[in-house]
Amino acid sequence: MAGSGIFEEILDKDVYKYYADGEWRISASGKSVTIINPSTRQPQYKVQACTQEEVNKALESAKAAQKLWAKVPLWKRAEALHKVAAILKQHKDPIAHCLVKEIAKPSKDAVTEVVRSGDLISYCAEEGVRILSEGKLLVSDSFPGNDRNKLCLASKIPLGVVLAIPPFNYPVNLAVSKIAPALVAGNSVVLKPPTQGAVAGLHMVHCFHLAGFPKGLISCITGKGSEIGDFLTMHPGVNCISFTGGDTGIAISKKAGMVPLQMELGGKDACIVLEDADLDLVASNIIKGGFSYSGQRCTAVKVVLVMESVADALVEKVVAKVNKLKVGAPEDDCDITAVVSESSAKFIEGLVMDAKEKGATFCQEYKREGNLIWPLLLDHVRPDMRIAWEEPFGPVLPVIRINSVEEGIHHCNASNFALQGCIFTKDINKAIMISDAMETGTVQINSAPARGPDHFPFQGLRDSGIGSQGITNSINMMTKVKSTVINLPAPSYTMG
Repeated sequence: MAGSGIFEEILDKDVYKYYADGEWRISASGKSVTIINPSTRQPQYKVQACTQEEVNKALESAKAAQKLWAKVPLWKRAEALHKVAAILKQHKDPIAHCLVKEIAKPSKDAVTEVVRSGDLISYCAEEGVRILSEGKLLVSDSFPGNDRNKLCLASKIPLGVVLAIPPFNYPVNLAVSKIAPALVAGNSVVLKPPTQGAVAGLHMVHCFHLAGFPKGLISCITGKGSEIGDFLTMHPGVNCISFTGGDTGIAISKKAGMVPLQMELGGKDACIVLEDADLDLVASNIIKGGFSYSGQRCTAVKVVLVMESVADALVEKVVAKVNKLKVGAPEDDCDITAVVSESSAKFIEGLVMDAKEKGATFCQEYKREGNLIWPLLLDHVRPDMRIAWEEPFGPVLPVIRINSVEEGIHHCNASNFALQGCIFTKDINKAIMISDAMETGTVQINSAPARGPDHFPFQGLRDSGIGSQGITNSINMMTKVKSTVINLPAPSYTMG
């Protein structure tokens, strides 16, 4: 399915091409990067290993294309996005097929990601028309000491070239969440997809190509991060960086200088469970929040902080649900599939072994075959265990028993990460008080953490990121304010 039908153009023998200046190209390097199937641990795809010179050319084309694109009427930019959304959803199956093979995403979830991405693009087109069609008129006599002899017209203009770097776990959805706001605002985009997820990203970009976007406006550069990563993020031709990922983002932020940044860098989302919580609801949300897509989500429940008085009952309910999770191949729509790489599996295992040595209670037997790790709930976890603080990005969830709400809030606020968190209680007043005390980007009340819907603000504090995402926030972030001041020869007032 991948690389066939309308996507034949993007494949050269067994290596996928990269996209620049409106054409599918073969890198002059003569080299490729191999993508390993997480489930089989065998080579699945190959993509071009682009050179720094090819990066230069893509950015030159992006700069030239952006100048012309910014002159395209806003309604036409929105119309073009609606067109690509329809094409993307029409060809959801081959793109979803790539997600299954590249990142071991269950088939049904892979299709959902592509459809959701199309919906995001369409919503962005509509929201862009609303936001960008409005300006602001300021009059000078509102500030002390001034007459009304100046009129300021403030409007939003594009930043220029946006570098979009999505992560492996949502390589299509988190790519379009950057691309669509950038384009509707009049920017051009250079996409650097993750290695695991690059082929799905290339298929997605081909949908923009089929929709007829101007040459150079969108590029998709594949290759090794060690060779083109810093070169891209430090390139003087980049006017904005939107990045989703891990610690690499912190390094980028230190090197980016004056370039506007939008970054989401992971989380250790805490789930605080009070005595009066509906434990059946909590258990269902812990399963959904902690184990969907094998825990490989920035907004996964990463630590459960439960009041001691209800801990036994909650753990019993969660264990019963964990034991029913289906483990196996993504093609079979299993709940738990292989994590993305062997290095990820080894890292997760390191956290598990540390917890074992320090006395955590294993609610299931730890089991791993290659990159496939069976779901595991760890009870009686203490703050001196790595799993209490580090993000496993896998199907392993720690439970810390607490004796007060303050203890739970303290643990949440002591973390380096502060993306999301959640509270389970029937007392809405108490929930709001705890939410206010939790130093994190978003707090969900009586539900697991989640990024969506995609138009909601989405942001983190501390090491979880810079800036805020969500369609509206992304459009605003990828523009800057331009003011034009009209100086009148004499003060002007309305009739009175």
